[in-house]
Amino acid sequence: MTDTEVALKTQGNALFKQMPEFCFGLVDFNQLPTDDLPEIAFVGRSNVGKSSLINAVAGCKIARTSVTPGRTQQFNFFKVQNACYIVDLPGYGFAKAPKKMVEHWTRMIHQYLRGRVQLKRVFLLIDSRHGIKEVDANIMKMLDTSAVSYQIILTKMDKITQKQQETVLADTLAISAKHAACYPEIILTSAEKRIGIEQVRMQFVKLIAGI
Repeated sequence: MTDTEVALKTQGNALFKQMPEFCFGLVDFNQLPTDDLPEIAFVGRSNVGKSSLINAVAGCKIARTSVTPGRTQQFNFFKVQNACYIVDLPGYGFAKAPKKMVEHWTRMIHQYLRGRVQLKRVFLLIDSRHGIKEVDANIMKMLDTSAVSYQIILTKMDKITQKQQETVLADTLAISAKHAACYPEIILTSAEKRIGIEQVRMQFVKLIAGI
């Protein structure tokens, strides 16, 4: 690890020494923060382990986890030491909710992604056991169209073998290379085993600093 990486790791861990503050669950775009703090969003297919990963990065339980996919039903904003916001977006794909509500979430996500200058990056979570599915590919196309910088995070890496890890990483890299808005570095994570958590925190530091 280089001196720069050590410094980023130290700063990333320090950033989450204090518990992020829950600000609000967005149900109307008039509620969006009016300050200029960077916003870093997490999105993924339902049951991808999004809440567990957010909690691992935060170092405490801030996002609600559930065995029932699709429990995040609004845009949840958490302030991190007055330095940035974590934005927990509703899961997509298999949400246990009425069709009209799912359509409403989708419209809101589109609107948020298209018009938010403060949004510095979207972390797109992909279940390493399944790789990029059609529904994930559709989200990637939407992000490309919105010209939003996004980065793929592979979750649940502890649930697959080393060979499977190598395969899903190679396949994901090949697909992501075809998307201009996709950040080239893929982060491998396991919330349960705390794999890759510091790497995610280091990305926070870089995004806040604009590097």
